[in-house]
Amino acid sequence: MRLSSMADYAVVTMSAAARHCGGARVSAAQLAEETGLPAPTVQKLVSRLTAAGLLRSIRGVGGGLQLARPAAAISLADIVEAVEGPIALTSCVEQGRHDCALQENCTVRPHWPEVNDALRGVLAQVPLAQIATREVTA
Repeated sequence: MRLSSMADYAVVTMSAAARHCGGARVSAAQLAEETGLPAPTVQKLVSRLTAAGLLRSIRGVGGGLQLARPAAAISLADIVEAVEGPIALTSCVEQGRHDCALQENCTVRPHWPEVNDALRGVLAQVPLAQIATREVTA
């Protein structure tokens, strides 16, 4: 299993934004420069993250971006879901998605929600504040 590039970039972008907590607001261009991501990609991510309520955009003089809530209150699950939608390893458990040829006789499908909840739970336990620090503790 692997996160999409956009989900990965969203975590990188939010980590950069979190390092500005308590300081001046930051622009999407500045986040692009700090992360090395293309500006159009960061702009797209900022739009999604703002729509999800993770970033707040302030217009005007002194405007820019800031976290919508403390970094300790934003989890990896929040960020991934802002970009990817609900965390699900298979599409067969998504509401309205019934395009599996095995659906009639599948004995595994009833167990996927539990697996998805466990995965989401693990990601929800990792706060942005932890991954935004530059030092890695092993």
